[in-house]
Amino acid sequence: MAGNPALLIVDDDVGFVRAAADIARALGFDVDVAGSVAQALARLKAAEFDLALIDLSLPDGSGLELLEHIDLGGRTQAILITGHPTVESALKAMRLPIVDYVVKPMQVARFRQLLETAARQRRVEAGPATDPWHGIAGQSPAMAGVRQQVARVAPTEASVFIEGESGVGKELVAAAIHAESGRSGPFVALNCGAVPEDLLTSQLFGHERGSFTGANARHIGLFEQAQGGTLFLDEIGEMPQHLQVHLLRALETRQIRRIGGSEDVHVDVRIVSATNRPQAESIASGQLREDLYYRLAEFPMRLPPLRERPGDILPIANLFLARLNERYQTRRALSREGAERLQRYRWPGNIRELKNLVQRAYILAEGDLITPTLPVEALRPPSETASSITFMVGTPLEEIERRMLFKTLAYYDNNKVRTAQALGITTRTIYNRLSNYESLRQGAGEDTDEDTGTGPEPGR
Repeated sequence: MAGNPALLIVDDDVGFVRAAADIARALGFDVDVAGSVAQALARLKAAEFDLALIDLSLPDGSGLELLEHIDLGGRTQAILITGHPTVESALKAMRLPIVDYVVKPMQVARFRQLLETAARQRRVEAGPATDPWHGIAGQSPAMAGVRQQVARVAPTEASVFIEGESGVGKELVAAAIHAESGRSGPFVALNCGAVPEDLLTSQLFGHERGSFTGANARHIGLFEQAQGGTLFLDEIGEMPQHLQVHLLRALETRQIRRIGGSEDVHVDVRIVSATNRPQAESIASGQLREDLYYRLAEFPMRLPPLRERPGDILPIANLFLARLNERYQTRRALSREGAERLQRYRWPGNIRELKNLVQRAYILAEGDLITPTLPVEALRPPSETASSITFMVGTPLEEIERRMLFKTLAYYDNNKVRTAQALGITTRTIYNRLSNYESLRQGAGEDTDEDTGTGPEPGR
């Protein structure tokens, strides 16, 4: 969100106004001031504010009058202050959707806390809404490349193989390819992992009446249902090997035969397939036949996960939120804190997970600002591997350097030349650091599991 948070102070106490404005500006707020109800109304008409600090006793009326002119369910939050509290004013304040009711003199720490909370919860402006192209949202260069590939391959007859993690929108891309292809037939989708193995052949190729127990009528399979159109086979690696052989033959001959049938049926079907595992891994494990892959992947595509295009996170979240607002006639928006949370998360479930978290936050929101709650796993630091190291925020720099040195030495099997090259330092620096660490450890009388390797190491 561009710009600083904006504060309107409505008070005729010059000393208080000056002190409050100085604190707010130090926290990054843009501050505007009004000394009366009339001035405040003029300020509210001319600009929008994230927070309004309003004194109840003003020269030309009560600060409560201003609340009628502030959209308290929208962007502006309000704090009422007074130097002359009464039971009546306190009761009125309790019935209003305000942030707080504060009695002067206001404690500086409390005021800072209110400002910091307001800054975190300020509304994130969604910006101009843009309709996704065939449902494919995101304006990042990566997604611009995906849209360009779709537009190029769609009018051709090439079979398309889409690789991407679960939840990235593989079916949306397949449907976009069909929509741009100009084919007159329908778009038909099948998740190969969602159909029992003994039914998958019948689902694809159909069957004749009496061909097996329970086959009481002829069934037209998905190949024939997609005649003249596009057949999308998701999770193609979940298809049994024996059925992959039949699929390969159908693609090569453009003919299928129903179970129990005696005649081949010509099919004019464009195949788009997808997998959430790297194709090389699927082939190596035997899940996907290599010859079938090369027949399916006349035009391979990769859909990037959401974590590789962080600039798309907020636009897509705001798109989902806009749809909810339109459906339920509301005006809810992401808070600043909510937006920051979304951008820090790694999104293992990609766009599907983002949609679910936005919807849940929308349902649970008590006002017009929503702050999504992330899974507990997102709050834990990622686990370390042999080639990675994790630090918590606030770790002292000296400790980071020490652990980084020992971790890199371990990774390169205590080879100090390679470690120095990796860290961009000299081997002399490594020996000096290790000697210092050893001296500090002995001076403190500590034991350590880390091998300092301070002795000479010929050739390394």
